[in-house]
Amino acid sequence: MTSSLNSPIRWPAEAIWEAVAPALPGFTVEVLPEIDSSNSELMRRFKGSPGRPPQPEPLLLVAEQQSAGRGRLGRVWQSQRGDCLMFSLGLPLQPLDWSGLSLAVGVSLADSLEPLPAGQTRPAGWPRIGLKWPNDLWLSTPQGERKLAGILVETASTGGLRHVVIGMGVNIRPVTLAAGSGAAPASAAVPPGSLQDLDPGLDAASALLRIVPALVQTVLAFEQFGFAPFQARFAARDVLAGRAVQLSDGSHGTAHGVSDTGALRVQTASGMTEVTSAEVSVRPTTPKALPC
Repeated sequence: MTSSLNSPIRWPAEAIWEAVAPALPGFTVEVLPEIDSSNSELMRRFKGSPGRPPQPEPLLLVAEQQSAGRGRLGRVWQSQRGDCLMFSLGLPLQPLDWSGLSLAVGVSLADSLEPLPAGQTRPAGWPRIGLKWPNDLWLSTPQGERKLAGILVETASTGGLRHVVIGMGVNIRPVTLAAGSGAAPASAAVPPGSLQDLDPGLDAASALLRIVPALVQTVLAFEQFGFAPFQARFAARDVLAGRAVQLSDGSHGTAHGVSDTGALRVQTASGMTEVTSAEVSVRPTTPKALPC
């Protein structure tokens, strides 16, 4: 059931804890009515501060509202209560290679929200949820491609232990953006997609229950095996593959999928380039409307 804007959100904290705690000893779930940024709060807790020792235990922090939510490259992500699912998962992690973690997280999120049929003929336009390197989920709609969700991965080191903080913002309800607002879950030029465009019965609480247990399993698998096992699943949803793209340094090329370490492969005039920098922004140079 979709909750109204003013009704309390019944978060499935106990069900999530029961599903996750066996794999993450010490795991807890916390829901806050409002905070500046769930990622920032977990980073503060893991690092500690004067008078506040570091808190190393794994934690899921859900924010019903954020006043200073952050996306990649410092972009602002704000939303009204219930319009957007905003949470951060923090836990100690020691992979051999961190490359491709945000892509594996994106695969987990997309598969949780729209499972791909196994061994079946896919309908035209399937899947509707696509992945845009390195950290966005796009939803294909009759109006074209719209941003559905964003991922922000950060790390903090304390006392020789490194923690990962994975923040997510998923648009739940259809939102009309104010012109020139500059603070929205997706580009002001294109209204964002929403999960209820895909499944009108989903709300923030039910989406959270779908996402978190699978996300924890994904992160733990990544710790052991890296990105390579997720490469094919990413390719099945890759919205940039075969498309002309422009890199933030001004160069142009054609995207050719991702490597087994999660690097974006781009064919440019000077040859095949593997893009790995977190500071690189990749945009399609021409629009592409996928059938629904």
